[in-house]
Amino acid sequence: MNELLNQTSIKINDKVFLKNPESSNLGRNIISESIFLINELGFEKFTFRKLSNKIGSTESSIYRYFENKHKVLLYLTSWYWCWLEYQLVFKTVNTKDPQEKLKTAIELLTQTAKQDSNYSYINESVLHKVVIAESSKLYHTQEVDSDNKDGLFLVYKRLVHRVSVMVLELNPNYEYSHMLISTVIEGAHQQKHFALHLPKLTDTQDGEKGITHFFTQVVFSSIS
Repeated sequence: MNELLNQTSIKINDKVFLKNPESSNLGRNIISESIFLINELGFEKFTFRKLSNKIGSTESSIYRYFENKHKVLLYLTSWYWCWLEYQLVFKTVNTKDPQEKLKTAIELLTQTAKQDSNYSYINESVLHKVVIAESSKLYHTQEVDSDNKDGLFLVYKRLVHRVSVMVLELNPNYEYSHMLISTVIEGAHQQKHFALHLPKLTDTQDGEKGITHFFTQVVFSSIS
């Protein structure tokens, strides 16, 4: 854990990009504006041509960093999961009570991200909206097995495993810890989406606190 906390930058699998976008101002601008443009247009309508117009550059310059827009979305979601893992470690590293540690983790996984001044070119709040709306599309492609083989989902799986270990601290005999935590993450995203667009499919009178309370109940009822 201490090694993770001491890292000064977020490390993304280099198979996601052709050139590391953190290596230049243009690369960071590509990432920054991609977040806003995908959030504004949706992933289907997002194109490198629209992005190049937004940043005042050329499509060819973007292709020097990313093979296609699928890889851009993989980069953004990988960055988000890695950043969230840092938040998780920071918030729980000094918590001795395993029950409180798990409650803190559930709260972090189910609440909206806030901007982090440590990464000035990333708006974590808007990125969180992109992850909610678009990240599941990465798993429902013909390339998912190849992407998985290349380790492109490793950071997400690592985050799920880290919290599943907290579950097993409370109940070592619980058989479905990974399934439970991935359901919390994806379910919280779904409920937030429903609250905005299909409110009759959810119960969020208390807003975000209601979602956190619900999944806290789900987790502790399941493992008790």
